[in-house]
Amino acid sequence: SFCRTPLPVMVSLTETSQLLQQELMNDYSYNFPGGMGGMGGMGGMGGGGFPSHDAQYDFAHVSGQPPPSAYMQRTAQAGVSRMSAMPVSRSGFGTRGGPGGDPAARPMTSNRSAGYTSLPKGNKSVFDPMHQGPNSNSKPLEKKTELSPEEKLREMEKEIHRLVEQSAVLREQGGMREALEKAKEAGKKERQLCRLREQQNLLDQLNVDLTYAVCLNLAIQHQANDNDNEALTIYTQIVKNKQYPFSGRFRVNMGNIYYKQGKWTAAIKMYRMALDQLPNNVQSFRFKIMRNIGHAFFKMHQFMDAIDSYENLLMSGAQHLDFMTGFNLMLCYYALGDKEKMKSGFLKLLNIEQVGLEDCDDDDLELDSPNNSTKEGQTRNLMEGDDALREDVKRRQREAARFIINAANLIAPVMEKTPVAGYDWIIDSLNHHGFPRIGSELEIAKSSYFLRRKEFDKAIDVLKKFERKEPSLMACASTNLSFLYFLEAEHAQAEKYADMAVKADRYNARALVNKGNCMFMNDEFERAKEVYLEAIGVSADCLEAIYNLGLVNMHIGKYQEALLAFDKLHSITHVNCEVMWQLGDIYEKLGNNKKAHEWFSLLVTSPKGRPTDPGVLARLANLFQKEGDEAQAFHYHLESYRYWPVDMNVITWLGIYYVKQEMYEAAIPFFSRAAQIEPTEVKWRLMVASCYRRMDAYPAALKLYEEIHRDHPNDIECVRYLITICKEMKQNYDHYAEHLRKLERLQDAYNSAGANGGRAMGTVAAIESGGGGDQEMPSFRRGGGGSYSNMPGGGGSMGRSQFDVVDEPTPEPPPPMELYEANDVEVPSKGATKRRLAAPKAEEDDDWGNDELDDVLPPM
Repeated sequence: SFCRTPLPVMVSLTETSQLLQQELMNDYSYNFPGGMGGMGGMGGMGGGGFPSHDAQYDFAHVSGQPPPSAYMQRTAQAGVSRMSAMPVSRSGFGTRGGPGGDPAARPMTSNRSAGYTSLPKGNKSVFDPMHQGPNSNSKPLEKKTELSPEEKLREMEKEIHRLVEQSAVLREQGGMREALEKAKEAGKKERQLCRLREQQNLLDQLNVDLTYAVCLNLAIQHQANDNDNEALTIYTQIVKNKQYPFSGRFRVNMGNIYYKQGKWTAAIKMYRMALDQLPNNVQSFRFKIMRNIGHAFFKMHQFMDAIDSYENLLMSGAQHLDFMTGFNLMLCYYALGDKEKMKSGFLKLLNIEQVGLEDCDDDDLELDSPNNSTKEGQTRNLMEGDDALREDVKRRQREAARFIINAANLIAPVMEKTPVAGYDWIIDSLNHHGFPRIGSELEIAKSSYFLRRKEFDKAIDVLKKFERKEPSLMACASTNLSFLYFLEAEHAQAEKYADMAVKADRYNARALVNKGNCMFMNDEFERAKEVYLEAIGVSADCLEAIYNLGLVNMHIGKYQEALLAFDKLHSITHVNCEVMWQLGDIYEKLGNNKKAHEWFSLLVTSPKGRPTDPGVLARLANLFQKEGDEAQAFHYHLESYRYWPVDMNVITWLGIYYVKQEMYEAAIPFFSRAAQIEPTEVKWRLMVASCYRRMDAYPAALKLYEEIHRDHPNDIECVRYLITICKEMKQNYDHYAEHLRKLERLQDAYNSAGANGGRAMGTVAAIESGGGGDQEMPSFRRGGGGSYSNMPGGGGSMGRSQFDVVDEPTPEPPPPMELYEANDVEVPSKGATKRRLAAPKAEEDDDWGNDELDDVLPPM
């Protein structure tokens, strides 16, 4: 065996190489048979070979030998006698070909794996070389029984970090209250952590950044939950702490809180303090703070200071100017009335360039399109394959277009000598700067200006220009043209342009509503209903379509479907007075007076209702009258008269009510007002005279009867009353009696002529009014107990009388009759067709103005 003692200090190169060679052979314990070539050169190494008892590997049957090492190659080149075969590796590699083999040949592969044996095929156990699995027989790793104090503190830090992150995530998801609770919990644990480190004398391990993060997150969560005072307190502690080098910028948050509270001066102070602490290399942040300062000055109506702040953004080529700031600058110029600055500011607004807006697509600028937020619009965007970035670009494009349109509509009427010239300048500027779609929107606004001034021809001329433009603009203009022609009652033209708008855009709900309105006016109720339903299918929140659907259902008698439509509309609008009126009207038609009373009362008592609407008050009075509550009916009728003292139905009801209560003096003003409203009706003045007679004021009654007789000498009732009052006053009435006989003969002759095929005569007053004996006056049906019931609905802004105005055909004039001894009787020729009020039931009528006046007025 070889010696393993340390070598002497001075060893020759040959000895060193021999010793190293021996060490290599001894380590690997290789044995090479003596018959192999190249072994004779190793005779000087002791014994001419290796002893047989050291052999562990037998290479007698191996065709290749291990490759030579780099060290053996160097020693061979140095002329030192070496063995031709180098020691093989422990894995048994050898060189192919024996002593004359190729050194570059591929090494042999291992005959055995590096210590891992394959499992039998039937064994499906999990690969677990370290014996750590559940089925392992080895002992599991033992957990640490107790954490050190430093480890406990680190775990607390991790927990605080998790709470802060959870709080931020909840805030982004909209859970403001939950986010605040997490932030408060993080603050408690952070204070507890600081106390533990003080108790354990680990102050050098205090995490200032963690404290800063916890306090800032808590302040932000308080601000998000509108806890302004708590947020301001925490922000103040942060900005006063000198350990936080960049805490001064949070004065912007404090300024935002003051701005929200309306403390403009304090907000400006905070913004300026934050501006002083910001470096100059963050220009975008500085310009945003300047914009906030301008907003605060604008709220204080200090427009010059606001302009100075906004114009700071025009520095550096206006690269930091955005559309919001440009629009606010336009508002300041408009408030000061500076026309030249308005023009220059509008041009600067058009020259603003933002990232992503350079490839602005006109189709994306449909600001008031109802399809932008509908399911159809979202589906269309998904089909186009728009990602979130593209959607954000489109949103910013729409915002920019909205600012430009609002600014243009604001300054166009005032920037030139005439509004039309202002609109023309704005439209030319928009077309020149590459905004043709917005220019078209301004042309529509120009037509709206003409509509407000009742210049319909000019508006139509402007809108008709869109017929030669792209379909989307033509659809918008056609919708307006259809509406305009509908207002002018040209329903054929309105339907024509409505069809054009629908053809250009099938999902235009407004065009569908216009088309349905034209069908409604043509009495095509079923087709109009289908079009309204289609409009609702296109835009579920189209209020006009839902309202019109309810109206058309009422016209065809489908009150339940109308009720569903108005209920849905009420759930959307909540306090719309027209909707509540229609609901009350439908319930009254259905006979549900209780629900009708509920809706009309809500219409009067709602904060946004109409407590002074006389029509609603009259409808409530009628409902109380049906219920038999005459006191409440009187109250609401009186309130309706107070707000609208010309409603004949209300005036008549109040006059009759006072007559029933024998309060004739109170009834006289109502009948006098009725006589003023209808001066051709004799009955109102007769009622006033009858009230004087029932009050025993005979002179006043006689004077009024004489005035009526002078104005209407052919009125037979007036002559009868004159005879009656003259008898009561014991005055001469012979001339009235003679005149009465002449009128009666005339009436008999007229009635006989009607029996022979002509038109029967009622009274001489009827002859004067152009009617016959069958002419019906407004009558009032008597209810139970002698009270007047079933009065027609009140008028006013919403009320609609139940007396329908109808036209009577002109009757054939009777044959001429000679009036003997009646020279003072004036029989007027048959005049034009008169309009009359149709009474509900003729057989129950008790007309005012005939002989049986005592049926209305109590006997004396």
